[in-house]
Amino acid sequence: MKLLQGLALVAVGVGLFTPDAVFARKPNYDESLVKPYKLEDPLVFVDGHKMQKAEDWVARRREILGIFQREMYGQMPPPPENITLETFEEGTTISDFVIRRQIRMWFNSEKKGPKIDWLLLIPKFAKGPVPVILFLNYRGNQEVLLDKQIPVCEGWSRNNEKYGVTEHKIPESTRGAMTDPNCSSPCPVGMLTARGYAVATACYCDVSPDPDKPEMQDELAYTGIFELWGKRDPARDDNTTALAAWAWALMRGVDMLGRQPEVDARQVVVTGCSRLGKAALIAGAFDDRFAVVVPNQTGGGGAPLAKRDFGENISTEMRMFTHWYCKAYGKYVDNEDAMPFDQHLLLACVAPRPLLILGFDSPWFDTKGEYLACTAASPVWKFLGKSGLPDGTWPDDFDTSAIGRDLGYVRRPGPHGISFYDWTWLMDFADRALGRGVK
Repeated sequence: MKLLQGLALVAVGVGLFTPDAVFARKPNYDESLVKPYKLEDPLVFVDGHKMQKAEDWVARRREILGIFQREMYGQMPPPPENITLETFEEGTTISDFVIRRQIRMWFNSEKKGPKIDWLLLIPKFAKGPVPVILFLNYRGNQEVLLDKQIPVCEGWSRNNEKYGVTEHKIPESTRGAMTDPNCSSPCPVGMLTARGYAVATACYCDVSPDPDKPEMQDELAYTGIFELWGKRDPARDDNTTALAAWAWALMRGVDMLGRQPEVDARQVVVTGCSRLGKAALIAGAFDDRFAVVVPNQTGGGGAPLAKRDFGENISTEMRMFTHWYCKAYGKYVDNEDAMPFDQHLLLACVAPRPLLILGFDSPWFDTKGEYLACTAASPVWKFLGKSGLPDGTWPDDFDTSAIGRDLGYVRRPGPHGISFYDWTWLMDFADRALGRGVK
């Protein structure tokens, strides 16, 4: 029971759920209890006919994305009709090596209503437009740097004793939290920019609240950016979810980057960790403007196979995170075998663009299920003339043999978060994918 409770606390990030409240069905951590399952062929349409040529993938990908919108993540909102950008601060940072630009994104010319504040960090001495690493952060842009010029995020945040978040207010004490090399998710801006990448980030609290109590999720979660899309229809079971909204925000990041002359918006690497790793994967699957997709430790509902029934399962997802998934997904609680899809199809929708899955060893997150999803999705890359996942078996920790040029997987032990190992694997993979001179 203590193991289950500990894994539950990892899953939610803070210990606000007791095991009885968390588990509608206890997670399985015994490989011998994983029953046989059947996965859909990503190269076969729903009506049974097989893809014949690479051009068929456009229609098959559209079909798969439609399934995920109807059955799991809800409808992906369309791009906004209007985006107004306002640079409200600019200076230099990281010993004058980096340009710091803060950009407020509005969705009308009147600069009213929902907004997103972006922090853009650009290598000052770069020659020509540079590629960008884009991600959402958890508690505000001020966590990324110690710079006093970055305002503390005012969005609703989950209470978190470790970071001093009380009464859902993000405190000044979070400033520079990600500069601490001992934190579980450091953001090494100096290293990333010295490698030639710009860094762009915004806080998911700016997009929509992420309530940690199920009784708050039906209303509070659908505020913020949801105001742009009108009143929700209670009769629909495919309404837009929080995960879709966070993914949508990442897409708007590409819109913003397209208006910054120092960066190359055709070379955007999207990443994120845990629930924001899910958002990065969804964004990369739906929007082919992302050149490279590198989700980190996504957990159930992200990269791992649901039908494998190991670690987090749909019953816990639908009980703990009701705002992350649409109502239609609920019919697969304790009924995963009935799913006409699984997460390997979502991974496949990134093809032929490069995808790297970063996993770690917590059984709740089922990183073996991530690897198996990669192997099941790999035929799409090969069909489209790419290299696919390298041949082999599930690799050991730190073994990079499963990282191919176009599709890759790697895992590690240690704490939940984006570590320096993960950032290094990301940059090496992106360098190769973007043809930046690394073999």
